[in-house]
Amino acid sequence: MRRSGLWHPRLAAVVAGLRHTETIVLADPGLPIPPEVETIDLVWARDEPALLPVLAALAAELVVEQALIAQELTDSRLLRGLDEHLGSVPLKRTSHEDFKVLCRTSRAVVRTGETTPYANVILTAGVPF
Repeated sequence: MRRSGLWHPRLAAVVAGLRHTETIVLADPGLPIPPEVETIDLVWARDEPALLPVLAALAAELVVEQALIAQELTDSRLLRGLDEHLGSVPLKRTSHEDFKVLCRTSRAVVRTGETTPYANVILTAGVPF
């Protein structure tokens, strides 16, 4: 067993295996996930787990080069949390329709219980040098 960090075996393996420019999606339960993309389902009840704690755990393990959210995400609590957990990582926006298309090329979609509308983020893996 690990002392700290991600304890979910599949999530830890996917994060460890991400290569530069590959993506992982943190999603609300309503985001349509393409059948060809692996789903890591963490949701166990409405709003559990919330998106921000999952983002914090991933951000602690992954070099994030860029983050992408839908233009339609307007919730101030989530936007502040994204800024807090991503720090200086560029946060870009796209339409929700384009966001769904981009999910098709992701290594995995991590499904949270977050029920805030458009509570989805695509993280692009960077390099530590």
